[in-house]
Amino acid sequence: MTKEDIKGSAEEPLAQSKKALKKQQKEAEKAAKKADKQAKLAAEQQTTDEEDFAKDRYGLSPMLQSQQKLDRVLVRVQDLTPKKADQLVWVRARIHTSRAKGKQCFLVLRQQQFNVQALVAVGDCTSKQMVKFAANISKESIVDVEGVVRNVDQKIESCSQQDVELHLQRIFVISQAEPRLPLQLEDAVRPEVEGDEEGRATVNQDTRLDNRVIDLRTTTSQAIFRLQSGVCQLFRDTLINKGFVEIQTPKIISAASEGGANVFTVSYFKTSAYLAQSPQLYKQMCICADFDQVFCIGPVFRAEDSNTHRHLTEFVGLDIEMAFNYHYHEVVDQITDTLVQIFKGLRDRFQTEIQTVNKQYPSEPFKFLEPTLRLEYKEAVAMLKEAGVEMGDEEDLSTPNEKLLGRLVKEKYDTDFYVLDKYPLAVRPFYTMPDPNNPKYSNSYDMFMRGEEILSGAQRIHDPQLLSERALHHNIDLEKIKAYIDSFRYGAPPHAGGGIGLERVTMLYLGLHNVRQTSMFPRDPKRLTP
Repeated sequence: MTKEDIKGSAEEPLAQSKKALKKQQKEAEKAAKKADKQAKLAAEQQTTDEEDFAKDRYGLSPMLQSQQKLDRVLVRVQDLTPKKADQLVWVRARIHTSRAKGKQCFLVLRQQQFNVQALVAVGDCTSKQMVKFAANISKESIVDVEGVVRNVDQKIESCSQQDVELHLQRIFVISQAEPRLPLQLEDAVRPEVEGDEEGRATVNQDTRLDNRVIDLRTTTSQAIFRLQSGVCQLFRDTLINKGFVEIQTPKIISAASEGGANVFTVSYFKTSAYLAQSPQLYKQMCICADFDQVFCIGPVFRAEDSNTHRHLTEFVGLDIEMAFNYHYHEVVDQITDTLVQIFKGLRDRFQTEIQTVNKQYPSEPFKFLEPTLRLEYKEAVAMLKEAGVEMGDEEDLSTPNEKLLGRLVKEKYDTDFYVLDKYPLAVRPFYTMPDPNNPKYSNSYDMFMRGEEILSGAQRIHDPQLLSERALHHNIDLEKIKAYIDSFRYGAPPHAGGGIGLERVTMLYLGLHNVRQTSMFPRDPKRLTP
């Protein structure tokens, strides 16, 4: 072994011991710092306990298990207006945002689609610790606050309640949200254009739908589904005023409603059954049972593997059926009038919701005519051919052609809503009444909003012989629809009707671009949760 080797091996333990010494020193310094920090915190805590004169005015409330009935009145955020200036009020809301600044903290309190600014500032009722507590409450937590309503000199543009703010004196957390949210609500309401131009975050559709319970809290979602509730209410009220009877129909049935293959099969004890594609057959049976005018609101199931912006495998159907005297246009007039009443009601009663949605998804106001524009299918084909579309007279409309026709109708007649009448018989279901003047056409119609179909309807065949012939023509097993055909054997009035998709009406009225935005918990070929 050389001298160098001996020297090197002697230096190694020396170097290691130096390293170990340094490490020990570092750890000792770290421990000293930690002890110092803990001592400071303990001292702070002690002074906190001593000095916190407001400790009974804030904190985490015990879990609310209906322990007591309080006489306390909670004021709605939307009712916080200058009329309530200088009043002391209690409010329950979510923490939308918080921003601490020196000895004060600004909160935005949100309740559904309304929000108000609140201020927690060090003062006679409020300690530093209370301000710190308020600033550290996680977003989306539910709080009960007591405060004085104050008028503001300058409008608070970021809140729905722009003329007042709340000066808080008490704040208690009723339900604490986890600090990490799957999505940020301010990102979820940001217009996509703004996100693209300014490089700010927006939330994609799958993230929204995976975390729907949070997405539904946004002002936009709140507005969409409140307006959708209005569609149902207006539909129901209008028809009841017209003398219609609301009915409920079975959703588990023994044969496919439309005679087609797009049905969900379910096991039914020792046999199989299907989920109803439509309440069609039962609406008609009610007409044969002398109810004259009926409607129903309920789920409709379609086993179509369509991953488009407007198809769902389960949606809400608004269905109408009625007997008429001499011509099926009596029914068309009733349906169009019902839809016009809905459009008017939405325009007059839901402006707040329409404006809220418009902030995130701008669109032109929905236009309609009175009386409603009605075009024959042949006229529509002529308009499309004139615009350069190549299609046969008896060919069904493709989605692009529907949209193009919508644009052409808007240019020519300035309406977003119209009826297309007299469809070719070949593209309609087996129970559709043929046109008496031209066997290639039928007494059937579709209704459109902004160039997309929202209702499909027709005069139904009420003669069992003709109905059987048409069913056989469509290769339908008569045995499977025996109960349906039999219901027309004992005297059936002439009748017609149609089915409307609730989610489509909401989507198209608001000028949105995907039906999943207007389905609370959408079902499509790729989504079965939440």
